Amino acid sequence: MKFVKAFLFTAMVFAFLSFSQTETKAHFPDLHTGMAGEEVTALQRDLQKLGYFHVVPTGYFGEITKNALIDYQKDFDVPATGYYGPLTQSRMAETEIMARVVHGEARGEKYVGKVAVAAVILNRKQSSLFPDSIESVVFQRNAFTAVNDKQYYLVPDSSAYRAVKDAVKGWDPSYGATYYYNPSGVTDSWIFSRTVITKIGKHVFAK
Repeated sequence: MKFVKAFLFTAMVFAFLSFSQTETKAHFPDLHTGMAGEEVTALQRDLQKLGYFHVVPTGYFGEITKNALIDYQKDFDVPATGYYGPLTQSRMAETEIMARVVHGEARGEKYVGKVAVAAVILNRKQSSLFPDSIESVVFQRNAFTAVNDKQYYLVPDSSAYRAVKDAVKGWDPSYGATYYYNPSGVTDSWIFSRTVITKIGKHVFAK
C-alpha cells in the first residue's frame, strides 16, 4: 500500500512538472521562418511598435519578419540570427519594461525627455551603484515613481518604444545622469544633493 501511494505521488509530481514545462514553453515559444500563429502576430506587433516591421501583421514568419527581427537584434546587441529564441525574448522583455517606465514617467514630455528617461535606466544598469539588470534597476525599491503609483502598468504609446530604441542605440540626452526628478513633486529633499547635469521639460537630470 505504501509503495502504491509513493508511486501515485511520484506520478502526480511528474505530471505537474511536465504540465508546468509545457505551459512555460507555450508562453515563450521559439519562433523562426516558416512558423505561423498568434505568437508570430504578437512578435510582429512588438517589432512594429519599435519601427522595424512596416506592414500589417499577418501571423506568418516570412522574410519580412526575419529581416525586421535581425534589425532589432543588431540594435539591441543580440546575435543577428533572425531566430526568436530565449536571448532575444529576454531582450524584448527588457525593452517592454523600459517602455513602460518611459511612458509612466515621461508621457506628455518632449520626445528628447523620454529618451533621457530611458537613458537613465541604462546608465543605472552600467553603474556599480545600482543593480546590474534592467528588471532589477526598475523594480528596485522606490526607484521609480511610476512603479510605486502603478502608472508603470499603463499601455505605452509608440513614442515610448522609440525612445527606448534610441537610448539603446546610444543617444543619451541626460549626459550620463543616474537620477531625474520633477522639483514640484519631490517628497525627499535628499535628491537636491545630487549634482545637476541638465533640465529637460519638467525633469531635472542629475548624478
